[in-house]
Amino acid sequence: QVQLVESGGGLVQAGGSLRLSCAASGRTFSNYAMGWFRQAPGKEREIVAATNWSGGSTYYTDSVKGRFTISRDNAKNTVYLQMNSLKPEDTAVYYCAAKAVYSGTYYFISLDDYDYWGQGTQVTVSS
Repeated sequence: QVQLVESGGGLVQAGGSLRLSCAASGRTFSNYAMGWFRQAPGKEREIVAATNWSGGSTYYTDSVKGRFTISRDNAKNTVYLQMNSLKPEDTAVYYCAAKAVYSGTYYFISLDDYDYWGQGTQVTVSS
């Protein structure tokens, strides 16, 4: 069992930045591939970014490429999402998720791939 707790959300003006953190506890963090998802009102939850167990392989959805960066610190059991040049359309609840893996370069981009989810943190970008 892994517990995930997100933090760092808030209200920011368009063009601003936020850094989300997701702290994990319960199991060896490096045994998990991690992902960030978001869900806007009335919309389905969607992948934002993902990383493999080491952070060496990453994925970004097209709408955030060049603006968001996913990273992880396995010594701190934490995954981050640095969000720059925020836009109103980035407004959503952001969730981190963990998938048990034991090696490999793979990241995962489907909701169904993930085993554990955090409670979410609200990000609101004003125009």
